[in-house]
Amino acid sequence: MTYCLAIHVDRGLVLCSDSRTNAGTDNVSTYSKMHSFLWPGNRMLCLLSAGNLATTQGVVKRLRNDVGQGAGTSLLSVQSMLEAADYIGMVNAEIQRNQAERDISSTSFEASFILGGQIGAEVPATFMIYPQGNYIHESAEHPFLQIGEIKYGKPILDRVIRPDLSLEAAGRCALVSMNSTMRSNVSVGAPVELLIYRTGSLQEGRRLCLSEDDPFFRSIGERWSEGLLQALNNLPPFPWEGPVDEGQVYPFYPSP
Repeated sequence: MTYCLAIHVDRGLVLCSDSRTNAGTDNVSTYSKMHSFLWPGNRMLCLLSAGNLATTQGVVKRLRNDVGQGAGTSLLSVQSMLEAADYIGMVNAEIQRNQAERDISSTSFEASFILGGQIGAEVPATFMIYPQGNYIHESAEHPFLQIGEIKYGKPILDRVIRPDLSLEAAGRCALVSMNSTMRSNVSVGAPVELLIYRTGSLQEGRRLCLSEDDPFFRSIGERWSEGLLQALNNLPPFPWEGPVDEGQVYPFYPSP
């Protein structure tokens, strides 16, 4: 399983992904699911991947080969993020068909992607690309996209993410969303990759790779847990608990 997300705020983009590809009891493996395509001053594209590993590797390899070989259509030649999403969707569907034709079992070769970035003076954008090759665009009312194991990390995004949020706050929110997912599903795991891109820079931005033992990443999780307990303690009491005096709290974990 996988968890990847992209957040679009006024000041730029935040992209985050886990790295776990297998979570068997005796076979835990990792593989980066964040793939950058950068031409400084021209365009910055970042692709997050989920699904069949052979398919995602094949798609990324094809994208890089098309650029290197000067193909008629590539991530370097497309003129807009919309064209880039259309091109990646086409490549994804083609590679899945090729994989399926050689398969004699019932293997699922489906893969999905999140594309984020900026081309020239165009406004940054994010797209979710489905296995069938079609895609959707984020919106002002829903300025984030998720793929993989989305349910555990979605509540904080629904409550916090809005266009005027700072990039750094959006980055911390992404890490809390990832931390919550890792706590609830062992198939999502570190290292966690985080990319913070500022609108108009056309550079890669700040990219972090955080292990589960990274002090900053651990602090994010610990502070979030402490904050949740404090928020629960500050919730209003039930009517039968009596009036609330100023400064009084009802502890979530009462003393024995």
